[in-house]
Amino acid sequence: MLLYNVTVNVDKAQAARWVQWMKEKHISDVMETGCFDSYKFFELLHESEDGSINYAVQYFTSDMSRMQAYHQKFAPQLQADVKKEFGDSCASFRTLLKEI
Repeated sequence: MLLYNVTVNVDKAQAARWVQWMKEKHISDVMETGCFDSYKFFELLHESEDGSINYAVQYFTSDMSRMQAYHQKFAPQLQADVKKEFGDSCASFRTLLKEI
């Protein structure tokens, strides 16, 4: 099992709109690629120095070929959609983890 974790730092003024957009649009778009089996969506429970709010979206997939397909075929456009919708009010950090 592979976990594709996207941690996002969101400006507090945009946080409610960003969460709603993620739930109603973006996560569905990612799941519709067929590259992931399931996902989980979290808010990190810590205070940010700059007052922003941090979230993590975790997407689970069964093998590396599906992950590679996501990166090659879908990720650039999906990331561009976020940038178009929210500009610089959010910043993402991505990691890929393998279950042991």
